[in-house]
Amino acid sequence: MPILPITIYGDKILRKKVDPITKIDDRTIELIKFMFDTMRNANGIGLAANQIGFNKSVFVIDVSPVEGYEKYKPITMINPRIINRSEETEAVEEGCLSIPDVRADVIRPKEITIIYQDIDLTEQKIDAADLYARVMQHEYDHLKGVLFTDLLDGETKKQIKKMLSKIQKRKIDIDYPISDSIDYKLK
Repeated sequence: MPILPITIYGDKILRKKVDPITKIDDRTIELIKFMFDTMRNANGIGLAANQIGFNKSVFVIDVSPVEGYEKYKPITMINPRIINRSEETEAVEEGCLSIPDVRADVIRPKEITIIYQDIDLTEQKIDAADLYARVMQHEYDHLKGVLFTDLLDGETKKQIKKMLSKIQKRKIDIDYPISDSIDYKLK
């Protein structure tokens, strides 16, 4: 399967709300396969469609490489909606394939309930906690045009400002392909 370039900080598509998926066709199935391959190639555990230039409401997750989550199966979530968030929150360090080499503590609800459609467009519901919930929230935010850096406090944003500028100018050294311009978007 082809490994697609990942959009990075500054790319316009990362700031757009995505369009819903209304039908599953061969192109959509192919997109999902490419997403898993691209995510795994970059050693990620989650990837949203707009991170590879597609303006579609779908993300993929595979937390099984993480210690303690080996039994979790890879999952595709189409047109997801978070319908419940716990009041209990926790700060945990996050990173993002679209913001390489930047990591920071992000406060998120510890548990969520999410409704989504599977690849047959059948509605599913999951109650998720801890890392599983965090990854879902992170990818869900991508579909809304929100990056984890938007959730940081002012002081942390100041600390990462130079690195974000380097990423936007593509003056970074990473071992997976990235988009070549801020206008990157596949049709």
